[in-house]
Amino acid sequence: MRPFARLAAGLTLSVSLCGAAVGSLGPASAAETAPEAGRDFSVLGVAGAPLDDIVAAVEAAGGTVKNSNAVVNLVTAVAGADGFTDRLAREAVIQLVTPVRVIGRVPELLPALPQVNPQALHPEAVVRPAKPRPRPSGPTAGDPLDTHLWGLTAINAPEAHQTERGDRRVLVGILDTGVDGTHPDIAPNFDKKLSRNFVTDIPKDARGIEVDGPCEVPSCQDPVDADDNGHGTHVAGTIAAALDGFGLSGVAPNVTIVNVRGAQDSGYFFLQEVVNAITYAADIGIDVLNMSFYTDPWAALCAGNLADTPAQQREQQLILEGMARAMAYADGKGVTQVVALGNANQDPTAPRIDASSPNFPEGNAHPRLVDGTCRSMPAGDEHAIRVGAYGPSGNKSGFSNFGPSLSVVAPGGWFDDYAGTAQGSQEENGILSALPRSLAVKLGVVDSTGRLTAQGEETGVHEACKRSKGRDVCGFYHYLQGTSMAAPHASGVAALIVSAYGSGSGANFGLPPAAVRAVLEGTAKGKTCPDPLVAFATYQAACAGDASFNTFYGHGSVDAHAAVTAGAPLIAEYITGRNRAH
Repeated sequence: MRPFARLAAGLTLSVSLCGAAVGSLGPASAAETAPEAGRDFSVLGVAGAPLDDIVAAVEAAGGTVKNSNAVVNLVTAVAGADGFTDRLAREAVIQLVTPVRVIGRVPELLPALPQVNPQALHPEAVVRPAKPRPRPSGPTAGDPLDTHLWGLTAINAPEAHQTERGDRRVLVGILDTGVDGTHPDIAPNFDKKLSRNFVTDIPKDARGIEVDGPCEVPSCQDPVDADDNGHGTHVAGTIAAALDGFGLSGVAPNVTIVNVRGAQDSGYFFLQEVVNAITYAADIGIDVLNMSFYTDPWAALCAGNLADTPAQQREQQLILEGMARAMAYADGKGVTQVVALGNANQDPTAPRIDASSPNFPEGNAHPRLVDGTCRSMPAGDEHAIRVGAYGPSGNKSGFSNFGPSLSVVAPGGWFDDYAGTAQGSQEENGILSALPRSLAVKLGVVDSTGRLTAQGEETGVHEACKRSKGRDVCGFYHYLQGTSMAAPHASGVAALIVSAYGSGSGANFGLPPAAVRAVLEGTAKGKTCPDPLVAFATYQAACAGDASFNTFYGHGSVDAHAAVTAGAPLIAEYITGRNRAH
């Protein structure tokens, strides 16, 4: 059988396979030289300036505001005439202006299909689930498909579930391509009322090239419980699929899942939508925010790389500043931000030549030297808990990024693990999690009646069915690999940490992000560098450090059981240190 992820690669419309994207050298890109009329622009106002003044400046320069975020002072505007950027740049309340550009893409192999739905940033009433902390009950040996979840075993999740399965009051935000809230393994923990979709479908770009494909609903604004890419649903299942005797279970099977969608169906992330999702998550009291994407078209954002044109430098500065403001705001509101480190098998802090960027639009890349002064976003932000991946053998996944910026590692899968043996090149070496039924039908792995097709069986898709209200209800699951699969394992453990040690009541229930990080890193299982230090014939990489911290595994593999049983002293140490600092 072929891994489903590899099959999907052939069906993908515009999602890339993990890699790095960076800057540019030489002539200005087509995006920079095209006429400005009718184009979208990102406008970053000066920090602290009134949003009304920024909007007024945009309008005075000939632009029309399409979207705005008062927390970050970021505005998306459509320009109505040439010279918009020059006129606007002269305004005192404006810091940076650049054409709208993609800032990220999901790096795993999934098809691009349509979806969207922007909604109000600040609903009139947002109430955290007022449910008491549940004590472990129901199945204790896991769900039927848990036998395929080597990742749960690797992080000691079944042992953790004996004492802590999560608290309903703990909200985990999925900033991704969406979440299929109707999936039978996700529905029990999905909060549709709190969920938002900040993305508007883009059928085709200005050149007529398909981006998301045809809109699935007339408004081009899909429901908040839909995911036509599948990446976000896979992430959500790993974090919090219900432990209820059906399908499979997540790392934190009793916490609440909230969809804060920021990605197109094609897997692209644009700055305004991502910033809106992050600040909304902060405002509604999200405890843990999972961000399994990497920056495109600049995986290394450089504020002043001489190989880039002035316009490209400004573009990168705007993304860096906009993301930094949003993530700082979320941290201040108590959001623990867990981020996939990336799948390019490189150290993001080390000097290297990048010749792949900017990679959107295509055909504009040029070589440039990038180094540790350049950062990827969101992984490069100081508030990010950066997660690398390992396979079922325990070895670093060949594709996983590494280096001194790594926080922890978690199971991310590696289809080519155990190379040269019967276990090599098997889909079971990946991570099994939820697959939206609607997507499965479109891919041909499930038929219109909801049963697996021969293609589905061949590609390793699993199904679980149960009788409910006189009919069969089935859930579908498939394998993926990537640091995008590792991050949700870490997010699930972070959610268990908040559940076990959180304090406060109502909307104030939670745990400071620094305390969550202290427990997550402090209880991680140390992993030593492999021998030889330069590992893998295909994926060359050198490991440095010891079991307490090294560049392949950071502080070690997340450990759910240790986190919920041995975290109290680390919490006390954090509190003591914080009191001394004040």
